Amino acid sequence: MASAITTLAADAPTLSAANTGFMLICSALVMLMTPGLAFFYGGMVRVKSSLNMLMMSFISLGIVTILWVLYGFSLAFGTDSGSLIGWNSDYVGLSGIGITELWDGYTIPVYVFAVFQLMFAVITPALISGALADRVKFSAWVLFTALWVTVVYFPVAHWVWGAGGWLFELGVIDFAGGTAVHINAGAAALGVILVIGKRVGFKKDPMRPHSLPLVMLGAGLLWFGWFGFNAGSWLGNDDGVGAVMFVNTQVATAAAMLAWLAYEKLRHGSFTTLGAASGAVAGLVAITPAGGAVSPLGAIAVGAIAGVLCAMAVGLKYKFGYDDSLDVVGVHLVGGVAGSLLVGLFATGGVQSDVAGLFYGGGLEQLGKQAVGVFSVLAYSLVASAVLAFLLDKTIGMRVAEDVEVAGIDQSEHAETAYDFSGAGGGAARSTTAPLPSAASKKVDA
Repeated sequence: MASAITTLAADAPTLSAANTGFMLICSALVMLMTPGLAFFYGGMVRVKSSLNMLMMSFISLGIVTILWVLYGFSLAFGTDSGSLIGWNSDYVGLSGIGITELWDGYTIPVYVFAVFQLMFAVITPALISGALADRVKFSAWVLFTALWVTVVYFPVAHWVWGAGGWLFELGVIDFAGGTAVHINAGAAALGVILVIGKRVGFKKDPMRPHSLPLVMLGAGLLWFGWFGFNAGSWLGNDDGVGAVMFVNTQVATAAAMLAWLAYEKLRHGSFTTLGAASGAVAGLVAITPAGGAVSPLGAIAVGAIAGVLCAMAVGLKYKFGYDDSLDVVGVHLVGGVAGSLLVGLFATGGVQSDVAGLFYGGGLEQLGKQAVGVFSVLAYSLVASAVLAFLLDKTIGMRVAEDVEVAGIDQSEHAETAYDFSGAGGGAARSTTAPLPSAASKKVDA
């Protein structure tokens, strides 16, 4: 027994400056994804609500950061209670953590793990906002965000990633957030829109993106930041698993973009920039849970399948009549479900763990576990989010007035507009009262 204790003590992790630096960079990359999402969503809406869309993402950086420090980290990653929630008084206010105290079993400080996970918590409610474009009071959205992360995100993060969480203990594989982030947000979006209803003019008025360049910029920032989101989720860079995840992130995203565009060309006759951006995001979503379990060839399959499924799914809102403004359900819910379930088919058993999927001789066991994770998170988030939206709608009201929605939510909610069309800011046509150029200037111009 003594020798065993000595061996364990000798093998105890020590702080790694390399891994710590790597994880701080990854945390910054994930933080950048939220402004990237703001641009992605902000370009997809009509000009009269573009600022509001930007703010619905950006405000999450403020709200969730404070709640995470106060109690969110403790609820998500504290000592397990009943496999449903965590709690550790040392994590409240992040006040009882030593500056070199290591996250259990890893070579990075607790502070680094906490800030990395914070960025996941920040972007998840921001994802929901895309489904609610044009019609939600900003004050109601702020309150919903605070309640939602407390009631839904923090517990679900514990289920999936917290030691003792019931899905973690079951063996559900979610490398970087297919269930905890994307299914969670997509199901929440569906729950809220079923409560608050459709935009004025849904299926009647054209609701085209006002700035596709902004959409492409946002998609590029998301793609860039996602390398931190995914590769960083291994919490170190010592054994090559994070490198495989990095490669798989690129490969699946490329495959999904091409698959979406191919479907779009066959179905609608055109290759669109919106389709390219949406396809890339669908691939990023799908590889998030699966990338640490599959090979690069498997990543191509995951990306291609998700690209086609998500492209097909975005049209369901017109068939079933739910107004998912910016296709959060079609991309994040469907993409998250696809990627999570495909782990049960394409896991090789040779990357993050020895768990193999059906196509690699592992049978149906892991697919069954993935299905439990997928549908439990989906159901909980859908119902809890709908209840929160219903309570807020019946108390303070979730929606702006119809005339405000028609006129544009930016002016009423933020007293601003995204663009100055008055001419006072420059770029206007030359005034007819301006002096004509002199003969000398004409010669110089010539």
